[in-house]
Amino acid sequence: MTVLSARIGDIVVGRPPDILEALALGSGVAVFIYDEVSKVGTCAHILLPTSAQFANRDGNEIRPGKYADLAIVESIKLLITKGANREQLKAKITGGAQMFDFSSQVKSALDVGSRNIVAVKEYLKLSNVPIVAEDVGSDYGRTVHFDLEKSMLTIKVGLRKTIRHI
Repeated sequence: MTVLSARIGDIVVGRPPDILEALALGSGVAVFIYDEVSKVGTCAHILLPTSAQFANRDGNEIRPGKYADLAIVESIKLLITKGANREQLKAKITGGAQMFDFSSQVKSALDVGSRNIVAVKEYLKLSNVPIVAEDVGSDYGRTVHFDLEKSMLTIKVGLRKTIRHI
């Protein structure tokens, strides 16, 4: 078994017996898109909702996994090149916490977690990829592992080490 880790802005792709993971999710969202029949899946560790404000700003290459709008499209492309059936794709999402307590005046501007959740859901819907499970929001971090053989997402929550399976 190989554990493929998606760091912030990364997209990893694998097949069983691989395990896909995203560590230390705070306001970021991990999006797992997979095809249960062909047993191929991706994990994108998304940091921000959209690339629009950053596109060609400083001439540096944009990492598609960093932004919800690009990560969803890139993940689907990767899956299809690895033999996934576009019509069988499903998604599980987790993360998007509000890690800091802001005053109500600045909360909406600084609550990146909520904005990430909304963007991920919007782009998955636009891509016709149904979300079959989610564990999003709240005020705690997560570490997640996706077992491609079982299509099961294991979520370890914060310092309390609560474990959930979805």
